[in-house]
Amino acid sequence: MSAQPASSAAPGWRTVCTRADLVAGSGVVALVEGHQIALFYLPDEPRQPVYALANKDPQSGANVIGRGILGRLGGELVVASPMYKQHFRLRDGQCVEDAAQALRVWPARLEGEAVDVYLE
Repeated sequence: MSAQPASSAAPGWRTVCTRADLVAGSGVVALVEGHQIALFYLPDEPRQPVYALANKDPQSGANVIGRGILGRLGGELVVASPMYKQHFRLRDGQCVEDAAQALRVWPARLEGEAVDVYLE
């Protein structure tokens, strides 16, 4: 998938795919302005159904986060890396097991059927 400027014309927002491109309860990856971004779609989360995190696992260096398993730890939504199974919080990308590890996080939103990511 490649990004297109958001139809809302809001500075910084890029439409990266449509809702139909997402898989509920799972991740997909989009290449957006040179960044591999893992998009996670949780339609049962009314406050924030879409999360955007860096796809690169900081421990292994492999681009695999979009293939991680979603879950909850201590009430926090997390994704487990498929490589070493460390857990990253979706809200801020912080690794639960190792404070030195974190994933970059971008604001994400659904605008109708468009999935937008905010690039600074």
